[in-house]
Amino acid sequence: MGFSHETTTHHFRLTPSGGAIEVTANDPNDAKSREQIRMHLTHITKLFSAGDFNVPMFIHDTNPPGAATMSKLRDQIRYQWKETPRGATIRIFSKNQDAVEAIHQFLRFQITDHKTGDPVQ
Repeated sequence: MGFSHETTTHHFRLTPSGGAIEVTANDPNDAKSREQIRMHLTHITKLFSAGDFNVPMFIHDTNPPGAATMSKLRDQIRYQWKETPRGATIRIFSKNQDAVEAIHQFLRFQITDHKTGDPVQ
């Protein structure tokens, strides 16, 4: 992913219209991790917007649930990258309920696989 799991924290949030991927540097003075996070999430935003979910396949060694549907419905899903003080966030949203369910499946998989402890409901 381009940054250390030991020096960063992931969160995956579910919302009624989709969700969010949040990554932060644990140390507010860790400029290296902060910049690596921003570069990675910028790249992910571009790939996901184009329907390309190969990075999650490579990282997790499996195709995450929801990814195929998110790729198929890519024109109905919006990704919004935002810089945060310690890293970045990608907001994911759609008005299409099939897309929202796919986003939730994808994020639930991430929560479980990364063991973040984030709510799955």
